[in-house]
Amino acid sequence: MTTRINPSILAADFANLEHELGRIASADLVHVDVMDNHFVPNLTFGPQMVGRLQEVSPIPLDVHLMISDVDRWAPGYAELGAFSVTFHAEATDEPVALARRLREIGARAGIALKPGTDVEPYLELLPEFDQVLVMTVEPGFGGQSFMAETMPKLERLSRVVRETGLDVWLQVDGGISLDTIGIAADAGADTFVAGSAVFGAEVPADRIIALRDAAIAHRH
Repeated sequence: MTTRINPSILAADFANLEHELGRIASADLVHVDVMDNHFVPNLTFGPQMVGRLQEVSPIPLDVHLMISDVDRWAPGYAELGAFSVTFHAEATDEPVALARRLREIGARAGIALKPGTDVEPYLELLPEFDQVLVMTVEPGFGGQSFMAETMPKLERLSRVVRETGLDVWLQVDGGISLDTIGIAADAGADTFVAGSAVFGAEVPADRIIALRDAAIAHRH
């Protein structure tokens, strides 16, 4: 089973993003948090910045939309060439229609769930998605502590994915470090977003290796 490490540029040096992308070229994807100061109380990147990142990044973009009105805005990020576009379940009225539109454009379609969002209504929709992102912190800010109470949700997803044989990546985002990545891997995650744990290291490439090894050691 593949284990993916996706560093979040939310923890990078914004004044030197092209250089920072080069420091994580050994990662699987780069996680790009798009926030609108409406769905979450923070403001980060928009389409123009993401388009530029797409042009200079040595690895594919894993775009995470923490924005309102995703039914309108999400397809534009797929059109920029992002490898994966994940939108929040709480921000759409038509998750299946939106996922199909993203796939039609050529991006992998992901759905994200806040810590308090019940996974059960989405289990029967899993074939419509390429990825489910279980938020392990409240979305909006980096550097928060990992919420272990979200693991039963991840375990439930993992069980269904195994039983159905679906090719759905299970991603976690929030508080992922060498201390917590094993907990998430044990619960079934295979794709890990890490911000400060990677960019805060002296050699990010070495930290990526360490995180991947720690996750693999706990995968079933």
